[in-house]
Parts: sequence; structure tokens; C-alpha cells
Amino acid sequence: MEIILPVKGKSLGVPMDKQLAATTAYINNVRPRDVLENRVRIGQRPGLDKWGAGTQIGGIEQPVVAMCSVSSII
Repeated sequence: MEIILPVKGKSLGVPMDKQLAATTAYINNVRPRDVLENRVRIGQRPGLDKWGAGTQIGGIEQPVVAMCSVSSII
């Protein structure tokens, strides 16, 4: 069985049975190219750096500038 890695990324513009080669509709937090060795292989996307100087959000150093609420029904 040959497994083709989705190195061309995420494609949501077509139905599942007409998916383009080397793409997928189900991919999350991955990248197709290894940054350190510049090789084509699926790897985890790196995490985000800590934002701000302290740990308290809403303090003088880190004012709250935007807030949103997200809900999903599957």
C-alpha cells in the first residue's frame, strides 16, 4: 500500500472524492517541509512564543485588546 503524504497542504475547495494529489482536507498543525534540515517530510508546526512580560493577562503590560467567543456544532 502506497501512502502519499499531503505535502501540498490543505485543500477545502473540492469534494473528498475529487481531492487533488498530495493534498488533504484533514490536516492540522503540521507543515510539509522540515525547517531544520529542509527536507520534505510531515512535521509538527512549532509552538508559539510567550507573549508579554508577565503571566497576568489584562495587566498594565498586557492589556486585553480583543475578545471573542467561538462555538461549534458538529
